[in-house]
Amino acid sequence: MQADPRTLFGKRLAAIRHEKGWSQEKLALESGLARSYLGGVERGQRNIALVNICRLADTLGIPPSDLMTFPKSSRRTQS
Repeated sequence: MQADPRTLFGKRLAAIRHEKGWSQEKLALESGLARSYLGGVERGQRNIALVNICRLADTLGIPPSDLMTFPKSSRRTQS
């Protein structure tokens, strides 16, 4: 069974944010997105739009593809 890509994306976003030492509040302020929206994205509760993926990547100083790079072990869940 495939893992939910929203959850994988949210975990990846949170990991990159933590690597940079940024809070959700800082990322929200820098990107212009609401902190509550970012929280929902990181929890895998929101289906983020491409324009917002690009906005976050630009804010974090990374290519958008970095946000879509999920660990192989996370791509499938145990059945």
